[in-house]
Amino acid sequence: MRVADFDYELPEEKIAYYPPKERGATRLLVVSRKSGEIRHDRYAGLYDFLKKGDLLVLNNTRVIRARLFAFKLTGARIELMLLEKHQVEQNLVLYRGKLKKGETLTAHGQKILVADIVDHGIARIEIQGNYLSGSVQDFFEHYGGVPIPPYLKREAEELDRERYQTVFAQQPGSVAAPTASINLTPELLEKLRQKEVDITAITLHVGLGTFLPIRVESLHEHVMHREYYSIPVEAAEKIRRAKNFGGRIIAVGTTVTRALEHAGERIEYFSGSEDNQALTGEADIFIFPGYKFRIIDALLTNFHAPRSTVLMLTAAFTGSDNLRKAYSSALAEGYYFLSYGDSMLII
Repeated sequence: MRVADFDYELPEEKIAYYPPKERGATRLLVVSRKSGEIRHDRYAGLYDFLKKGDLLVLNNTRVIRARLFAFKLTGARIELMLLEKHQVEQNLVLYRGKLKKGETLTAHGQKILVADIVDHGIARIEIQGNYLSGSVQDFFEHYGGVPIPPYLKREAEELDRERYQTVFAQQPGSVAAPTASINLTPELLEKLRQKEVDITAITLHVGLGTFLPIRVESLHEHVMHREYYSIPVEAAEKIRRAKNFGGRIIAVGTTVTRALEHAGERIEYFSGSEDNQALTGEADIFIFPGYKFRIIDALLTNFHAPRSTVLMLTAAFTGSDNLRKAYSSALAEGYYFLSYGDSMLII
């Protein structure tokens, strides 16, 4: 199976460059995994496709203000992008320009030490002086900007601070939003609860690897990026209970899917009475057609970019033929694609 198998033409006018005026005012394409049947609805229509006993699993990560501009002693400007949070905090940034180990940058009156160059385009930094706690994360949160996706081809604006974030975001650490859920509203979540659809949350910190192109032709040669996740005891228990009593596990987004499937065996044999510890890990699972899903039964997701790993994951769950038909239908019907665009429910 090759990367080229997941290519398609995405016209620029089909990309949503801004969120809708009202959160949740987007469209929803619903596709059946078994029959391939396609239905067209609104995002709020998600309510009609879920039932009592289903479990909706959200990603409660919070997007940090990860983009910052600093200056070298020569006056040259350097763009720094703080990388997502992992189990071990390493203060790593992706940088554009030229940096050397030991070099000092300045930003907002503070000095930033380039402690090490750890890889091509990636450095470890330290904040020098008496800024707050001295934490790199605090510094970026105070002075940094919203790291909206590069394919939006614009600078972040004030509206992005709120809209490139879910309404239930809690755990800071992502440099990209779990976009399948940015259109979920408190009103829709409450309606689902009243219908006795159970809701739980896990955390997966979304990384820049989400946007990196695959640089090999064969999928079997691709090395997947790693993203830290934590599945609380309560969430694991709810998943086990829903499975045991015939409820469906509805993953809201590919991030939730990656976390649940990476921890699949541990969830299936989970016993919270043993140590009462969350299931944590670094998800490096690469899901593409041929993969057998262990945990999720339905997937709510956005329309993804050509040749992307998230498109491959969606194809694995939907079925490649079903997905091609769904994407063709979405393009023909005027759906909007990518982070701020419309969504699809695969059931």
